[in-house]
Amino acid sequence: MPKYANAPEKGRSRTTPKIFVLDTNILLHDYKAIKKFQEHDLVIPVAVVEELDKFKKGNDALSYNARGFMREIDKITEGKVFGKRGVQIAKGLGCIKVEPNHPFPDEFKDLFHDDTQDHRILSTAMWVRDNNPGRFTALVTKDINLRLKAKAAGMEVQDYMNDRVEEKKVEDREREVRYLDDITSAQVHSILHGPENSVPWEGLVEARPQANQLYKFRDGEGKVHCARYDWDRDCIVLVRSKEAYGIRPKNDEQVFAMDACLNPKISLVSLTGGAGTGKTLIAIAAAMEQEKDFDQIVITRPAIVLGNQDIGFLPGDKERKMSPFMQPIMDNVGVIREQFRPSSREALKIERLLTDGKIVIEPLAFIRGRSLGKAFFIIDEAQNLTPHEVKTIITRAAEGTKVVFTGDIFQIDQPYLDMWSNGLTHLSEKMDGQKLFEHVSLRKGERSELSELASKLL
Repeated sequence: MPKYANAPEKGRSRTTPKIFVLDTNILLHDYKAIKKFQEHDLVIPVAVVEELDKFKKGNDALSYNARGFMREIDKITEGKVFGKRGVQIAKGLGCIKVEPNHPFPDEFKDLFHDDTQDHRILSTAMWVRDNNPGRFTALVTKDINLRLKAKAAGMEVQDYMNDRVEEKKVEDREREVRYLDDITSAQVHSILHGPENSVPWEGLVEARPQANQLYKFRDGEGKVHCARYDWDRDCIVLVRSKEAYGIRPKNDEQVFAMDACLNPKISLVSLTGGAGTGKTLIAIAAAMEQEKDFDQIVITRPAIVLGNQDIGFLPGDKERKMSPFMQPIMDNVGVIREQFRPSSREALKIERLLTDGKIVIEPLAFIRGRSLGKAFFIIDEAQNLTPHEVKTIITRAAEGTKVVFTGDIFQIDQPYLDMWSNGLTHLSEKMDGQKLFEHVSLRKGERSELSELASKLL
């Protein structure tokens, strides 16, 4: 699969550099994309600059990337003017230029009637192509509709590939649990009843497993048990079903998820699964179970609104603005609270943790810039984050902090992210095999029989 659109690998192109015309969404997704096309030239239509100007104010990732690109191109062009080819981006890279808007060729003037920014970008891309004969020219966009329009107009168009994880890798991550089919009765006895509840990996698998590789095996009666490769102990260890603040796993994947969230040696966890699989509930219950080990429990999720509207357009104060976004988290807290009598010590403790600020429930935008020192940090709906946002969150984690990302890569609300390019998928692919990281895919819905039936049939 090509790494950056269809640009060849560095050093392999012996012909004239290609030309890539970038759509607005590429720069809003990754403003450093301009440095990832190797020796090839880039063209930014003026319509893109106009759109970026609308995004420059705000605290979300789109605004951050819009400002980042403006600063980057201003730095590149300082004291220079765009020539015919543009200004060189950096040593070893191609040139970049901002191209004024151009109309569609005469034969395409009646193809698109509305004067929109997308059409201006497409018409400019076609003008660049027609005025650079002999050079490969392509429009690069993450907008599927614009790609279809470009194809209808005969324009070469491509997706941005730099942050796109290979489909096979995504499928493999969804099937990360392996079965120990050749385990002997002696090995079963050692892992189930031995003093260390473990068994050497030699003889069970051909090569040393990756850190936190998950396994299942059957005992003599056919009952399925869970296990995990422990990198520090260099053996496969038993994973027991553990209860956390009244919540007990209902299936094997939930057993793995709860174990990961409760394991102090694992500081980064990724839980993926559909609605009702229990990923968020398990993360919150595990955090409450370990509240004495952390200074604060922070539960957050990105506030996805239509267009580039900030939450400021919603009526009321901060709490009222964010209530619709945070209600799913409060519902999970309510499920945990319902495990106990209203007057019980556990229920009163939950209320106290919320009142005293030990448990903080806030949207991601409100915690930007905060330090994550010795906190249990839960990011729900993480499939709506870009790889850059996920990286920013993790790199702010101080010593003693645990970070748990939860989400469903098949339910993405961001228009320019998909199951192969979102931050949650990137996290699992890049961190795979690190001993501080564990990923678990939850498949079975446990919300209700009706919910599971609808998930399968509808």
